[in-house]
Amino acid sequence: MMKKITLFALLVLGCIYFTQTGVVAQTKQQTVSDIAQSDNIFYHTVERGQTIYSIATMYGVKVDEILKLNAMTDDAIKVGATLKIPQKKAVTKPVATSETDKSYIYHTIAAKETLYGVAKMYSVTGQQIIDANPGLSAATFSIGKNIRIPTNVKEKKTTEVVDKKKGKEVYYTVPEKETMYNICRTFKTTEKELLSLNPELAGGLRIGMTLRIPLRINVKDLPAEASETPRQVEEMLTAKPAVSPVDAARIALLLPYDAEKPNVTGGAMTRFIAYYEGILLAVDSLRKQGYSSEFFVYDIGEQTSKLKKLLIDKEEALKDVNLIIGGSSNEQIKLIADFARNNKVKYVIPFTQKNDEVLNNAYVFQVNTPKEYLYANAAYAGTNLFAKYNIIFLDTKDANDDRSDFIEEFKKELKERNIAFQDLTYNAAKFKSDISALLSTSKPNMVMPYSASLDALNKFRSTLRALNQAKPEYNITLFGYPDWQTTQYKECLDDFHTLDTYIYSLFFADNMNPGVKNFYNDYKKWYSKMPDPAMFPKYEMVGFDTGMFFLQAIKKYGADFEKEISNMKYKSVQTGFNFERVNNWGGFINTNIYIIHFDKDFRITRSEFK
Repeated sequence: MMKKITLFALLVLGCIYFTQTGVVAQTKQQTVSDIAQSDNIFYHTVERGQTIYSIATMYGVKVDEILKLNAMTDDAIKVGATLKIPQKKAVTKPVATSETDKSYIYHTIAAKETLYGVAKMYSVTGQQIIDANPGLSAATFSIGKNIRIPTNVKEKKTTEVVDKKKGKEVYYTVPEKETMYNICRTFKTTEKELLSLNPELAGGLRIGMTLRIPLRINVKDLPAEASETPRQVEEMLTAKPAVSPVDAARIALLLPYDAEKPNVTGGAMTRFIAYYEGILLAVDSLRKQGYSSEFFVYDIGEQTSKLKKLLIDKEEALKDVNLIIGGSSNEQIKLIADFARNNKVKYVIPFTQKNDEVLNNAYVFQVNTPKEYLYANAAYAGTNLFAKYNIIFLDTKDANDDRSDFIEEFKKELKERNIAFQDLTYNAAKFKSDISALLSTSKPNMVMPYSASLDALNKFRSTLRALNQAKPEYNITLFGYPDWQTTQYKECLDDFHTLDTYIYSLFFADNMNPGVKNFYNDYKKWYSKMPDPAMFPKYEMVGFDTGMFFLQAIKKYGADFEKEISNMKYKSVQTGFNFERVNNWGGFINTNIYIIHFDKDFRITRSEFK
């Protein structure tokens, strides 16, 4: 029988090992085919979920600068529109010695441009552009997309660096017709030593790779720079990612468990502990399948002092992990994200929706979809679902739970696709006659309230149900919010089914699903309890799904799993994953949402929107 673990034991464990968004800005929308790159501006094509704020943050400029440059009177933007972005002045300071020292300008890819041509335009190498844009590929090197151009890099193929502990090393960019034998002979090293410093070599030596090599020869004897040919540079965009095998995944979990207060219940600490418990179940589940891992757990407290000390004291250990998961506040997340970028360690932000690190940090994975992306995707999905319905938005004047920001996003999507909708303000005295006047008998009707609250639902649900039953030709459907699947709304369940209700959500667990049942069984065996039924989402499941997804990704695709993450398939118990890079140089946002259907046959189904 599986060993049970007490809460106290969970908290005191320090290290656990398991082996085995038109620009309405511009009157005439421009496209990249009729604009030219300038020293002062470049261009950005608006994508779903983006805001003026996120775009400004992405390029390190101010919102007001974008508004002024585009003669915009407000920050309303339209998907597919083109924005002028002010170009930051190129920095001519010395060569960067760390990731945070590096400086960039931006280039908008125009028709017929090639990577080789852009590299020559800015007097950099193709490899330097590839290094500055981890998401760059043949698919993303396309008209209208932007790339970063490094402005303070060395031009030599070999770059000398000094590490006080490891001695001198050089970075060497592999030229055409190079061989492992020749590299070892030239630099007086061995294939085993090169592989230990460059795990990506396990997938074979490739033109354009930048290798770390121990320096045992005089600098004057280093190989002369070999010019990149157009073919070599273009092949960098189509090179198949090398798999860097990982025998045992090394994961560091950094959360504010507050181990000094083990009896805290019902608050944030319960959430973090529940998440931890779920990750442990994932590790154990994969151990049974032959997956090996080393799992390190650190309590980082609620502020930043404990975390700062940890990042110094455990620097060498944390630099050596495949994945860091954790951080709660934006201050903690900033510290961990900077550490991850400087040390090239993948970093998962597990909880918050409100953080900007993902916009400029290629090593960040944001699990909890930012609200702007969630609303944009849910509005898009809702428009697809109800395009042929008579759509009615119901304003219940509920100031305590107003979702008008989502309603506005939904309306904007409907307007862009020329789909009509109606608005109704709730009036208790005449709601039945008011709504009846708007309902159609020639096509189905969809009603969506401005509020997700139970009070709002209680104002109109019984009337809609009665109308549906009295006049089936009304065919009324509800569209609603993630909150509606929590225990607080259990009294509405019959009405949800009668009204053929759909909701959007980041999370959904079907208690009848075998995978969910297995999770509950294993959880009870381990912890002699069941997850808190009132907690939403169930953080035990969030932790379990996160652990299962990333550990399997590391096992299948190796240390650089992010290069193949779009191919990663995982059937979740509650939390779905569809990670997409926000740009060619930033990190990944989880854009997956579920559409949950409470049908008239009293079944509940979920479908993924990607």
